[in-house]
Amino acid sequence: MSKVMEIMNQCGIVPVVVIDDVNDAVDTANALLEGGVGVMEITLRTEAGLESIRKVAEECPDMLVGAGTVLSLEQCKQAIENGAKFIVSPGFDPEVVDYCIENDVAICPGCVTPTEITAARNKGLRIIKFFPANVYGGVKALKALGGPFTDIRFIPTGGASLDNLSDFIDPKVYAVGGSWLCNRKDIQDRNFEDIANVCYKSIDVLVGLKDENGEDVAIKDLLVNGGAVTTISKEKLAYQLALRGFEVDGSKYTKGNVVIEVK
Repeated sequence: MSKVMEIMNQCGIVPVVVIDDVNDAVDTANALLEGGVGVMEITLRTEAGLESIRKVAEECPDMLVGAGTVLSLEQCKQAIENGAKFIVSPGFDPEVVDYCIENDVAICPGCVTPTEITAARNKGLRIIKFFPANVYGGVKALKALGGPFTDIRFIPTGGASLDNLSDFIDPKVYAVGGSWLCNRKDIQDRNFEDIANVCYKSIDVLVGLKDENGEDVAIKDLLVNGGAVTTISKEKLAYQLALRGFEVDGSKYTKGNVVIEVK
């Protein structure tokens, strides 16, 4: 498994980002990072897509930026040339998959049928996009597909939201893709604080923090106040703390005067 794919898993969310004005790209990336999301899939649905990837790659070193809606080998090559660290396509294109494998670029093709999943698996892929997830059965379908495909994990995209994100916490789900974190209108209206807050709330769902009394703890508060917590995912919590510059010593994380102990 590549380092790129590891980061996707640790983050747990892959925002599908549609940017119309390249001048919004870096601010969008910074809003995602503020909320704890260090991965973004900038789609090639707009003319600003490629340039937005380039700007984020150059100006936001903490952001893992990739290209989405890649429909051809030419688009794939252009995205990589502009700094994309991973490629996401809505369907399975053998030409694009082969090129990415040959050039050691993480590739996540869209596959929903057993035939498509088999084709991806035969190329050596073990993590694939499941799109559109809400049309093809969601997590219920992933669990059924997990029977014959025991070594495949999925990034379901389409239909996920803050309201149902907890439904996607399942061993077959590698990460969750979607646009709920930074919808197109919020980017256009430059509602970057709102984007960061949605990210914070989504991370709360994925890490499931509790204090010593069993009460819910928001990651936003933990980062300021510290304390002892339990979590449903130590890996995802560790990613969140590392993203914010916390140093680890066993089960304790420190940054300045803030000390967090993970039970």
